[in-house]
Amino acid sequence: MNKIITEFIEKQKCASVCCLDEKNDPYCFNIFYAFDKTERRLYFKSSHNSNHAQYLLKNKTIAGTILPDKLNLFAIRGVQFTGHVIDNPDLVHHHAAEEYHKKFPFALAMPGEVWTIQLETIKMTDNTVGIGKKISWQRENLYEDIC
Repeated sequence: MNKIITEFIEKQKCASVCCLDEKNDPYCFNIFYAFDKTERRLYFKSSHNSNHAQYLLKNKTIAGTILPDKLNLFAIRGVQFTGHVIDNPDLVHHHAAEEYHKKFPFALAMPGEVWTIQLETIKMTDNTVGIGKKISWQRENLYEDIC
């Protein structure tokens, strides 16, 4: 993954994620996330009884966006991503909860479970390196962690 993408995702805290509801209509929700640059995963905490959790248990495919925590209208930057939720504990990075709570220690006091999004594709717009500059990344084997 390109260093510019990695550094951008690491510096931010919040992402907007979209999944499909029971009618296959889009359903969006926001998350605080921790980024695992080695595994290329996002970790977030949520309750299993939330609407989005129920939808993710049935359809694990997601899409989302990450914008800077502080917007600069003259230096537009942002990420669009696709991925899927991994719910097989044998495939999930065993430090997911530890990594998440290291970034957000206040979340230890909140009920819920740490979820894992396996990133599959990323397209970053970064006008700080050139107007309209796009940087893309795609997992070489989209299902390398499922098999």
